Amino acid sequence: MYQYNAIDQTLVNERVAQFRRQTDQYLKGELSEDQFRALRLRNGLYVQTHAPMLRVAVPYGLLSAEQLRKLAHIARTYDKNYCHITTRQNVQYNWPKLEQVPDILAELAEVQMHAIQTSGNCMRNTTSDHLAGVCVDEIEDPRPYCEIIRQWTTLHPEFDYLPRKFKMAVSGALHDRAATQFHDIGLHLVKNDTGEIGFRVLVGGGLGRTPVIGQVIKPFLEKKHLLSYLEAILRIYNLFGRRDNKYKARIKILVRETGLKKFSALVDQEWLLIKDANELSEQQIEQIKSHFPVPAYEASANTDTSFELKKQQNPAFASWFKHNTTDHKVPGYRAAFISLKAPDSPPGDLTDSQLDAIADLSDRYSFGEIRSTHRQNLILADVKQADLFELWQKLDALKLATPNIGTVTDMICCPGLDFCSLANAGSIGVAKEINEALDDIDYIHDIGDLKINMSGCMNGCAHQSVGHIGILGVDKKGSEWYQITLGGSSENEASIGERLGPAVAKDEVTKAITTILDVYVKQRLEEESFLEMVNRVGVTPFKERVYAAN
Repeated sequence: MYQYNAIDQTLVNERVAQFRRQTDQYLKGELSEDQFRALRLRNGLYVQTHAPMLRVAVPYGLLSAEQLRKLAHIARTYDKNYCHITTRQNVQYNWPKLEQVPDILAELAEVQMHAIQTSGNCMRNTTSDHLAGVCVDEIEDPRPYCEIIRQWTTLHPEFDYLPRKFKMAVSGALHDRAATQFHDIGLHLVKNDTGEIGFRVLVGGGLGRTPVIGQVIKPFLEKKHLLSYLEAILRIYNLFGRRDNKYKARIKILVRETGLKKFSALVDQEWLLIKDANELSEQQIEQIKSHFPVPAYEASANTDTSFELKKQQNPAFASWFKHNTTDHKVPGYRAAFISLKAPDSPPGDLTDSQLDAIADLSDRYSFGEIRSTHRQNLILADVKQADLFELWQKLDALKLATPNIGTVTDMICCPGLDFCSLANAGSIGVAKEINEALDDIDYIHDIGDLKINMSGCMNGCAHQSVGHIGILGVDKKGSEWYQITLGGSSENEASIGERLGPAVAKDEVTKAITTILDVYVKQRLEEESFLEMVNRVGVTPFKERVYAAN
């Protein structure tokens, strides 16, 4: 993983000192609420219902064991002994004290972490495929390019105050696991007809209250032009993006209202002026690639077959192996998911003791690295097959081995009304109720690949628009109601879910979900997934059953 140089570290240290002064000024009354707001947002600090919320950047979802231990220490020392993994692969603390946030940032800086640009109208943390570098369908590891973008976007003076927040994602595999079609800019590493690897560039995607699938603006972009082309897009957005209405300020609205053809022409016109001034050299790319060396895999790992015997002897281990591990490009290794979706735990939450234990496990089994995922789980990406049984036993003891990755109980869930001041409805309690209703693991496995995403407001932090089943909390005269959508997907065949019908009351949500699942189980074709069935029959069969009693 990338290691800071002296320039990186100095920048982060100076930013901590700057924010410490700004916080002190605010607490003394020398800065107004409005003056401090822009400053705190640029340092990842939100004002929530009960306490400030601090969002910590995890570039492209990659963490070291040392960093995980620091996150555990911060949870113990400054919060309520836990943190939360977000859908942008970041980490959030929900209970820090405002006066202690500079201390938290100083501690983060000790392990090359920060909260810079994790909020506000700026270029946010660049995300990527959580299986980058190890997946069998990879064209090229996208992480070096994420790092190049990270360095370019951090405190970029020209784009310091954009019309609205701006998000990018990079994928290097045939299967899009980074939701690139729902980002302001999505980048796919692809091969052209001559075998050269470059980028397919998408623009204008996004979620929230106006979900839009991004469009291809450049089918093939040479690697050397990556930053100049991104800069051209950002310049056009910065010039023409709406600033009079925050709900229409995202680039997706600009692209839609301008039209892709005209928008593309504006970008190309700007690009011609700058494309030769900011080329990436092969030397620069290779220098960044050198920070992502291939781990010291053992050639003999592929000869061990002991885990096969363990699977035969232990059905629980076999179930975990099937659902919570995936193929690795190196024979003899697997990527192992750490499920943060135990039935009695809020989705995506980790305690300080779990963080410390996972750091130890990563040192022992996965070269000291951990990844966060878009579905609020973690991954140990480089585990020898011979170590899987022992790893499973340790994760099971930590309540981190629920065999539900990719299943209906592997829900994405935002904090909702429990914490967020923007929320219209609760999420965590509803997720718990759904989990309790789906307590038969065999039934869950029979349902198969099914993604539920639930958000407490239209901001859509949990990506409800692209859930196979999406649940959106809305306020109706002070009561919590929930809109349900079916058929969304953020993967290759991207789609936005179709609304099932009128919103349902909070105490009816679980019944609606179990009814939808019952319709699927009874009416599916052989080997047909939930998404395939929805695409085949539409929402009508589900709608008829859910609203039958109304």
